[in-house]
Amino acid sequence: PGCRLLDIHEYLAEKGYSLEADQQAEGYIYHDPCHTPIKTQQPLQVAKAILGDNVVLSDRCCGESGTLAVARPDIATQLRFRKQEELTKNISSMNPEQKDNIKLVTTCPACQQGLNRYRGETGMTPEYIVVELCQKTLGENWQKQFIDDVTHGGIERVLL
Repeated sequence: PGCRLLDIHEYLAEKGYSLEADQQAEGYIYHDPCHTPIKTQQPLQVAKAILGDNVVLSDRCCGESGTLAVARPDIATQLRFRKQEELTKNISSMNPEQKDNIKLVTTCPACQQGLNRYRGETGMTPEYIVVELCQKTLGENWQKQFIDDVTHGGIERVLL
């Protein structure tokens, strides 16, 4: 009772975690999931609070929608076609000098999987916003370092 349920991105934005100007990519394209986990704030504002003002929203469903891509590939294919058009439009609307350093970000694991299907057409590999924040602030080996720290005495164990 009395507890709040927040997405990690909402929490980070609320606590003021963000990239410094020199850590930001030239531009970010943010895919807001159809079933966004961000519930207490505007999702695009959360993305901008963490990544900076160089974030544009990419409309349209990615076509993954949990099991939609498996259960109804006919519908998912049409959704993916529309999303590809939107991503192409987003890329072309950005500054031509930015195009080599644009990143595609989202807040949903199913959407990240779905957005991976556009790598060939866009040249972008989707990433979670929180992972982008970790990579830029803690370095490329942040995940390995975290796992090493946890496996060597970083976890408390309760023995019953």
